Amino acid sequence: MAPWSRWLGVGAAVGIVCALVPIVRGSVALKTPISALSAVAPEREEPQGPDLEGLDLLRLDIRASRVTTPLPGGRTAELTLDPLVQRTAISQMKRYRVPEAGVVMIDVKTGEVLAYASHVTQGDKFDVNARAEAPAASIFKIVTAAALVERADLVHETEQCYRGGKSRISAEELRDDPERDKWCATLAIAMGRSLNVVFARLAQKHLTPAELSATGGAFGFGASVPFVVENETSSIDIPNDPLEFARAAAGFWHTSLSPLAGALLAQTVANAGVALEPRIVRFIEQDKKKIWEDKSEPHVLRRAMRAQTANELRVMMEQTVPNGSAYKMFHDAKGRSFLPDIEVAGKTGTLTRHEANRHYTWFVGFAPAKKPEVAVAALVVNTPLWHIKGPHLARDVLRAYFAKQGKPGVSAP
Repeated sequence: MAPWSRWLGVGAAVGIVCALVPIVRGSVALKTPISALSAVAPEREEPQGPDLEGLDLLRLDIRASRVTTPLPGGRTAELTLDPLVQRTAISQMKRYRVPEAGVVMIDVKTGEVLAYASHVTQGDKFDVNARAEAPAASIFKIVTAAALVERADLVHETEQCYRGGKSRISAEELRDDPERDKWCATLAIAMGRSLNVVFARLAQKHLTPAELSATGGAFGFGASVPFVVENETSSIDIPNDPLEFARAAAGFWHTSLSPLAGALLAQTVANAGVALEPRIVRFIEQDKKKIWEDKSEPHVLRRAMRAQTANELRVMMEQTVPNGSAYKMFHDAKGRSFLPDIEVAGKTGTLTRHEANRHYTWFVGFAPAKKPEVAVAALVVNTPLWHIKGPHLARDVLRAYFAKQGKPGVSAP
């Protein structure tokens, strides 16, 4: 079939994307093999939970051994947050005076939120982690890569030659030209170095807007994250125009993401393609008596992709820190890793709204790469004057976590 003929009927297909990837709830015990899960978790009747109205994750009391927040009626919620990691995230954002920033860390196998820190320097305070105003930028390359693996049977070793595309993509750069395409890269290298035109060309050759939209929906785009606090929908609007479609596949606008949704995206890849509902309330007490405790097992939201696809993404994302766009942030001036002997799989993202002087920098990922424990997403929104970017913040939160675990050679920031 000619590549352009695959675009026929796209408009109708895009309109039903949400129906193709429903968010459902289920439960899976930790001992249950991921391979035993069905494509979507079975519907089940939810037990009556506690009254969490009024829960405010910006009002935290961080003590040495626990993190709590007040609830109406004299109640207190103890949260799953790790006090040391949470304190590190907050202190780093204040130290570097970031205009806006948010970072979320999730336990890969349980869905427990270990860090949930938000910072706004000026103006009204708001929860950056729950806001999906930021463009997903090159983080969306993870979705595009998943679609290329699932729908076109590409692998991390698939090679594409290219030219240009460093900070923009033109129609001319999308045409294969053996005489002018001086560089070639595998999908893994393209992910690690965030090579825009490689993703744009491959998407244009192998995908339709409906297919890319459906994959985005499987990752949670187009819906808010099921969570104890209200959060904005991570948007997706994949255009039909061939050039804009290619740009969208590479991460140039057309999608948005919240840090909370970014952490869930990373957790999904790390957990062999299975998304778990993030949870943050451990128990509720009143008058120093425990009146409710979360004893439930992890809740499965959906299987976003095959386990084999998640493994291909992991291999691609392993290139970002040792050889790619996050190398400088994760190594000192002498090339020494801040996380020695700990492989980090990740993806960076950068876009600027010049008219608003808003410079968005992302890092989403998980570690250790081959046996993931935690997934993290960090967003920093800077003005033209800046001190740190998203990968720096993610790195320091990971350092705090693994230093607490006693990993050799890892020091807290």
